[in-house]
Amino acid sequence: MTLTDLESQLLALTRPEKEHIIQLLTQSLATTAAGEAPTPAISSGSAKIANTQIAVWELVNAKQLGCSDADLLQIYPQLTATDLASAWEYANDHYDEISLILQEIDE
Repeated sequence: MTLTDLESQLLALTRPEKEHIIQLLTQSLATTAAGEAPTPAISSGSAKIANTQIAVWELVNAKQLGCSDADLLQIYPQLTATDLASAWEYANDHYDEISLILQEIDE
């Protein structure tokens, strides 16, 4: 199978199928490239995706509200699947920090 074949098959998928594929690829990037993906930068007291003003906690909050990775990539076109993989890895490694920020926002 060539990349062109794969591309045409991916484009023929339904939206839910595409979202599932994006989630699989994002998870794959998080596990296979853990050392390669850039860690979100810390500025203004919270981790942000490199070269953006998008805080990791914002992405986590959106995910908790029901956004899929595909939705987030549409909402934030400047992000890549690798950025999301890095954000989820950071959020997992800094669960208490992210939970505290989200708790403070809720209050």
